[in-house]
Amino acid sequence: MTKPRPNILFIIADQLRADHLGFNGNTEVRTPNLDRLAAGSAVFDRAFVANPTCMPNRASLLTGRWPSVHGTRCNGIPLDPETSTFVRSLARAGYRTAAVGKLHHQNMGWDFEPEQSEQIHDTDPLLLDAAVERAVTRERGAGWDQWENRERHEAGYVQMPEDYYGYQEVDLVIGHGDAPGGHWVHWARGRGVDPRTLGGHAAGRDALPGWDQVYTTSIPLQAHPSTYVGERAAERIKEAAAGEDPFFLFVSFPDPHHPFAPPEEYSALYEPGSVALPNGFEQDHSASPEHIRTMVRDRGTPHTDATMTFAVNEEQYRRAAAAQYGLIELMDQQVGRILDALEDSGQEQDTIIVFTSDHGDMFGDHGLMLKHFVHYESVTRVPLAIRFPGRGADAVQRSNALVSTADLAPTLLDLAQVRRFHGIQGLSLRPLLDGSADTIREAVLIEEDQPFSIDGLPAPVRMRTVVTREGRLTRYFGAPGVEVYDHRSDTEELHNVAGDPGAAELQRSLELALLQEMAMVCDNAPTPTAAA
Repeated sequence: MTKPRPNILFIIADQLRADHLGFNGNTEVRTPNLDRLAAGSAVFDRAFVANPTCMPNRASLLTGRWPSVHGTRCNGIPLDPETSTFVRSLARAGYRTAAVGKLHHQNMGWDFEPEQSEQIHDTDPLLLDAAVERAVTRERGAGWDQWENRERHEAGYVQMPEDYYGYQEVDLVIGHGDAPGGHWVHWARGRGVDPRTLGGHAAGRDALPGWDQVYTTSIPLQAHPSTYVGERAAERIKEAAAGEDPFFLFVSFPDPHHPFAPPEEYSALYEPGSVALPNGFEQDHSASPEHIRTMVRDRGTPHTDATMTFAVNEEQYRRAAAAQYGLIELMDQQVGRILDALEDSGQEQDTIIVFTSDHGDMFGDHGLMLKHFVHYESVTRVPLAIRFPGRGADAVQRSNALVSTADLAPTLLDLAQVRRFHGIQGLSLRPLLDGSADTIREAVLIEEDQPFSIDGLPAPVRMRTVVTREGRLTRYFGAPGVEVYDHRSDTEELHNVAGDPGAAELQRSLELALLQEMAMVCDNAPTPTAAA
């Protein structure tokens, strides 16, 4: 029986660059199943995040709004559980909704590093005012923001709410790497594996000296978090396909986010010495902002916060890339398992499939690693492939149109023929998918707000970036740094031409585009109830 609306299978990776995939031109890593998915899909080569950080961009994905509007401006701010999301709209329209893997809509329980807390107290002491937290708790009740707290899940299996941001069922992974938390922990223990004994850097092997983010995990393949995500997703597809309602399944891999710790079977698939250094690894940063120059002067020294950008040396890059490629190949195998389950269910021709990432990773470009405080395309551009019923399965439709993560919520509601909710700021990609348009926007806005910073950049940080067909401009508000790149002659963003007389016209046009885009995302809620 044909269901009244198409199913939707949404697959997302964590911290995966657009070009670390075979179908996007990478000749080193093997991704046959993702390449299979891309075949017959619309592939967007100019897809950008609304924010290159996990929580803000995942919230933008869910709401179709920019972080400055939905409120999750940075990691550490739980998304309002009562906010409108496209998943909730699908559920109200009759979809059976479920999620498997990492969500990160609420805090996982990690504290600020001591120097970060000190910096916040020095620059914005009211930001951490406990009175505000107490007021919110009184309004919403204790525990409203603790559903993804790692310690809560360690104590015992946590049954998630029946409406968790629109998801009716959730199989949760909290965190990254080989020793996350959530429902995965109890699943692994059911397989005879103790994650707290075998997981993590201390229990791993072949660790990279001086940087604890690269090693071979002791967690066996059959109990690895990526295996859990693939297995549970396949099971949920089988269950949902047996029902009469259309389904929405969000499949979120915590990999290939660092730590780069593949299981033994995937740890030696790629030889570090054979991994090519990216162009610009040793680039001249004399025209780069001060904080980038500071990182480069300290090359090879990771930040005390393991998530912060730093400048890698060759050994660190090659070892990390070889390990991450192994994690990507493992994820690809699990994606194949999910696609096979969908095909076996008989629902493939009635299912929209999306693949993307929540943000990228510098991964050696410009000599840098990881993310935060930089808006090079390595971090801001993500893979995006959309396959929908009625398309052929043997040709990739590639688009150079500028699109944003915030465009996915209105796109899926449009394709599912479900009414959009007030406040969506993204644009539907349907005109690009059906071929009725070649472009939907002239520019795309990228935000980043952080309450702390790194050497060379004053805190708090407010970065705003605009990307057009001609180039990219980034402004650091409250700091002197400005970046301008001419994509017509410098697609790899190796030459900052901010202030260059020859680039004055480009800089003016990008500044105007930034002003327009920032004005466009001003909040338009609450709605008026009368003329006056």
